[in-house]
Amino acid sequence: MITRSNLAEQLREYQIRSKHDWASVSFFSSTSSNLASSRVDVTIFVIWELVVLAFLVFSAVSLYFRHVRLAIILISFTMLFLLAMKVTKKVRLARKKKRRMLLPLSM
Repeated sequence: MITRSNLAEQLREYQIRSKHDWASVSFFSSTSSNLASSRVDVTIFVIWELVVLAFLVFSAVSLYFRHVRLAIILISFTMLFLLAMKVTKKVRLARKKKRRMLLPLSM
C-alpha cells in the first residue's frame, strides 16, 4: 500500500540520487546550469570537445603548410560542431527539467 511516508521517502531518495554533481572537465559547458550532469553527459561532451580540438589543431597545421582553403573548411566544421554541441546540451537539459517536473511532489 502506498502511503504518504513511503512516497516522501522515495522522493527524498530520488533527490539524493539525482543530486550527485559529477565534475565536468568540459571547457565549453556552462557553469550556470543548476541541473546535475551524469557521467554519460560528461563523457559525451568531452568526446565532442576532443573532436573540436582536433579540428582546430588540423586547421592550424594546414595553415602552417599554407593550405588556406582546408583551414577555412576545418574552422567552419569546428564552428558547426560547437553550435551542435550547445544545441544538444540545451535539448538534454530541457528534457531533464521537463522530466523532473513530472515527478509527484505532493499528494
